[in-house]
Amino acid sequence: MPELPEVETTRRGIAPYVEGQEVTEVLVRQPRLRVPVPDDLAERLVGARIGGLTRRAKYLQMPVLSVPTSGIADATLLWHLGMSGSLRIAKVGDLPKKHDHVDVVLASGYVLRYHDPRRFGFVDWQTQDAALDKRLAHLGPEPLSDQFNGKWLYTLSRHKRVAVKPFLMDNQVVVGAGNIYATEALFMAGIDPRRAAGRISRARYDALALAVKEVLAAAITQGGTTLRDFVSGQGEPGYFAQRLNVYGRQGQPCRRCGSELRRITLGQRASVFCPGCQR
Repeated sequence: MPELPEVETTRRGIAPYVEGQEVTEVLVRQPRLRVPVPDDLAERLVGARIGGLTRRAKYLQMPVLSVPTSGIADATLLWHLGMSGSLRIAKVGDLPKKHDHVDVVLASGYVLRYHDPRRFGFVDWQTQDAALDKRLAHLGPEPLSDQFNGKWLYTLSRHKRVAVKPFLMDNQVVVGAGNIYATEALFMAGIDPRRAAGRISRARYDALALAVKEVLAAAITQGGTTLRDFVSGQGEPGYFAQRLNVYGRQGQPCRRCGSELRRITLGQRASVFCPGCQR
């Protein structure tokens, strides 16, 4: 599943091709995604220009400027890549592949193409007031923002008996710390993923918040993690998988201490950790 670094990599990859561009055509080959493609998608997009792309958690936000000279978006398209989706740049005339469901054709001759074999992703209109959009309203802070820090984690964790890993993966605590990156950050901070969230000190949460930032920043720089069929906006794989210290390495020796990495299940998700380094 594309996580925050993969979505951010996609945003950065497609932005130079779509921002400021006029939409000339919209082709919907398969409207039955997790959320049905809006019936008025073409009506509202054709003739409009695309504003500056942003990301909130794993959602891509695409402002639609019906009156380009105003610079004010009168609508925002919300994209979610689901389990296997990707947004890629093609050229007008490039033949679509199987599972290429939506094309947004641009005056420049490029096409923003949505590909999704499992159809768990979607494109939909965002509620104008994002605070009222149920998909966005209760999300926690962005992990690379100043709002996310050790003090935030420590304050939210008090008296919580839940293990620290599922606590960290709660989108109301912080967005984007999915299974891969939570596993890696906990290893970097030396924290056992089974430890109760409420029994971790402020100093250790300072280290964990820093580790989350470092792991996610590194993953974005490397273009995300190649798992199954994730690719960037240009169809390129991510390379962060080559730097994983613990995720997917159960039974192998720890790169720090040589202990055998263990695999457990927490919150119905597989987790790998080092019993020697993580306490």
